[in-house]
Amino acid sequence: MQAYDSKQALIDEITKRADLFISEFAPINNSDKDISVSEVDRTPAQMIAYQLGWMNLILSWEQDNQNGKDVITPTPDYKWNNLGGLYQSFYDKYADTPLEKLIETFRHDVARIIQLVESYQDKELFEQGGNGRRRHLPAGRFGNGFILILSRHLKHFVQKLENGKRYVEYN
Repeated sequence: MQAYDSKQALIDEITKRADLFISEFAPINNSDKDISVSEVDRTPAQMIAYQLGWMNLILSWEQDNQNGKDVITPTPDYKWNNLGGLYQSFYDKYADTPLEKLIETFRHDVARIIQLVESYQDKELFEQGGNGRRRHLPAGRFGNGFILILSRHLKHFVQKLENGKRYVEYN
């Protein structure tokens, strides 16, 4: 896992990766948000829902931690051996949300994550137990994985018009 020199370096990485991830949805129309192709394991809408689900879990873990509550990860309803069910709950939550709203929500939640990071001192972010409590905010995870996990799949979605009909093609 990459180490960051400062809180600002972490924020810069979050911003960069989030922008790269969400910018890949620009060419996708709302009517294509739920199209699935065999070579990609999630639809565009599911890719964003997955990210939203994890960001909201991290924010809720931190809120519970700050309120002195026991933090149950990943959730009280899902255990680590049932991540498929957890992911399906993310997809279901956002299933009827238009693509534009998913993108807006993603940007909003990234801003919330950045606010959370900004609320801590470097020591609290980068040293185990730096805030005197058990940490549920794995600082390196923000930049290294969770915001870009699925972005590599999006490059496979290309919109084309053929005989007046829109379809999504895998390249």
